[in-house]
Amino acid sequence: MTYVDGFVLPVPKDKMDAYKEVAARACQIWMDHGALSYVECVGDDTPYGEVTSFPRSVLAKEDEVVVFSWITYPSREVRDAVNAKVMADPRMQAEMADMPFDGKRLIWGGFNLLLQN
Repeated sequence: MTYVDGFVLPVPKDKMDAYKEVAARACQIWMDHGALSYVECVGDDTPYGEVTSFPRSVLAKEDEVVVFSWITYPSREVRDAVNAKVMADPRMQAEMADMPFDGKRLIWGGFNLLLQN
């Protein structure tokens, strides 16, 4: 059954070009190690809610935009193996040295697929 890793993170607006470059390289690394798909989306209609919202979830600042991303795998077991390979990949080590966002406010989790059309 398809397994999904989901991510929500704040990226400074003035670092979006740098983020896009990092995301493109990360995409290649994940795909090289067996991910089925890799998607990055930039918030366009993400109002700051009174109780909950995407911006509130990552404590987004005025000069930041929310990025919502996901990676799919054939199963949780494949995901675990792929992520182990990604984290050991020297290309990923280089990427992690200078991320254009605050990694402390990144939210991530693994999800079992419930419904897909």
